[in-house]
Parts: sequence; structure tokens; C-alpha cells
Amino acid sequence: MAEEPAEFIQLLRSQKAKLIEILSGDADFVLQHADSRNLLSPQGYEKVKSCRVPSEKVTDLLDHIIQRGPAKAQGLLELLKDQELQETFPLLHFVKDLQVSTPSSETTRKRKQAPELQETIPAKQSSNSGSCLVTEKQLMIVARAIGKCWREVGRLALDIPSVKLEQFEEDNSLHVERVFAMLRYWRTCQREKATAAHLHSLLSQDDWALPPDKIDFLLDTDFTG
Repeated sequence: MAEEPAEFIQLLRSQKAKLIEILSGDADFVLQHADSRNLLSPQGYEKVKSCRVPSEKVTDLLDHIIQRGPAKAQGLLELLKDQELQETFPLLHFVKDLQVSTPSSETTRKRKQAPELQETIPAKQSSNSGSCLVTEKQLMIVARAIGKCWREVGRLALDIPSVKLEQFEEDNSLHVERVFAMLRYWRTCQREKATAAHLHSLLSQDDWALPPDKIDFLLDTDFTG
């Protein structure tokens, strides 16, 4: 049991890639909540805050907290289970099931692992006519199909505030990355409604409709995202 605190660092480090992908949707939101729980040093806060690229900001945040030791790592894991964070980032639900790998918990984890996998795998594979949640790969393909009218698409089709569109433009120098960030923000806001079929419907309407050959893959049951 004496080694258990160190396991929080290993647990957080093992989930870094997944957390960076999820939390980059609103990196500043996470930073402010982490700071409110005193998980960062003053210098660390300023360093992370100065980073302009969301994914890099989240990476720096995680690295800084990990470097501060097991107590701060545990504090971040508890923060990620907070209701407000869970509602803002629906894909964080998996954090509630994470636990440190102590001898007593390892057996429990192995018993739980099989049913968890059974729940997760069918959810990704049952892409009946775009009824599953839209994936990162699908969002990137759509991002490449949206041209200079991306702000119009964001405001009118996806109902994203102008201030957010300006933030995406400021944070990303490449056009496709700006559009990708916009689509990821939409997915975060829509939560369980962010299906491939729903996105296809929004992008097929009115003056901002995208060419069918660019987005019909969202309805493809054989598409693997």
C-alpha cells in the first residue's frame, strides 16, 4: 500500500493520449478548473496558459501536474470525474471506472475488463446508417471538405458562437485544423446527439450544403472510423 500513491501518476500517464484528444476541445476550460483546485504552480499556470495550440496546452497541463507528484495527479483524476467536467466532455465517462492497480484492485479490474470491452466494441461497430457517434477520422475528412465558408457553416449549420470561431482561427494557423477544431467543439456540445447521421443532415441543408460525394460517407455502414 505504500506504493499506491505513485500509481496515480502511472494511471494518469497511461491515459495521456486519450485525455489530450478529449480535453483539447476546450483546453482553457480544463486549465481554469485545474487551477481552481490548486493543481498547478503559479509558474506552471502561466506557462500552460501562454500556449496557443489546444492540444499542446493540454499536453503541458498533464505533464506539469504529473511532475508535481502523486497527490496532484490524483487531484486531476478526481477533477475529471466532476459532474461539470463530465457534462462538458461526455467522452470522459471512462475516467469514472479508472482505478490504481494495487494487488487488491487488479483482480477486480480484470473481472470488469471483459464486460467493459463488450460494451465498447459493439458501440463502435454498430454504425447503422450513421447512428453511432461521429469519429475523429470522420471529422477530419469533413474538415477537408469544408472550404472558405467554414465560418458560415459553423454559425448557421452547427450553431457555434462567433467568439468560438474566432478562437479556433486564432489558435490554429492551418485552415483544416481550424475547421477540425470547430467540428470537435460541435461534437463535444452535442454529446450523445453527435452522430454521423446528424452531422450529415446539418451539412446537407440550405445554402451551405456540402457536395454529397464529400459527406455521404457519414451514412456508409461499412465506413471504419
